[in-house]
Amino acid sequence: MFRRTKSETATTVPAEPQGKPGGKGRPTPTRKEAEAARKQALKKPRNRKEASAYRREKVRTERAKMQDAMRTGDDRYLPAADKGPVRRFARDYVDARYSVMEFALPVLLVVSLVGVVFSAQFPWLAGVVNLLFLVMIVLIAADWFLLSAGLRKAVTVKFPKESTKGLGFYAVRRTMQMRRWRMPKPMVKRGEKPS
Repeated sequence: MFRRTKSETATTVPAEPQGKPGGKGRPTPTRKEAEAARKQALKKPRNRKEASAYRREKVRTERAKMQDAMRTGDDRYLPAADKGPVRRFARDYVDARYSVMEFALPVLLVVSLVGVVFSAQFPWLAGVVNLLFLVMIVLIAADWFLLSAGLRKAVTVKFPKESTKGLGFYAVRRTMQMRRWRMPKPMVKRGEKPS
């Protein structure tokens, strides 16, 4: 009465199991597989040579992950000094603006070389070099103050519960590097508003 006929059962095809949305995308390992993996992870090296090889390999793997994170900005493997949304915002804030400090080292190097090379031929050049050094120091100090104050204000607006301790020095240290040599790599273009 309520049974299916043979023709109905032959025509229906069982549907393939669909993965759950948000699932891990692989089957759960059996207990035997999980225990084998755990034992392999806890396997101790038998001698000093194996221990040092294991340690070197582990350090190499961690360093490779960190270097890759420095290029891509992956927060999981960044060094502790660069981790977190506040530090990422600070990096983006610095990378989005032009700064006097970024160009200070090349300018001071050129000014000092000109002063050393031509000071014997032009005695008045020493005074000009000293004046340029003084102007650059004043500009660097003003840029430092504006960067620290602006960043602190932006962070307190975006992350009101986060501490800004040490953030100004972190931003200044990053600003003093030329943009192409900064690590982690800049993720925003100049003039772009940090997110």
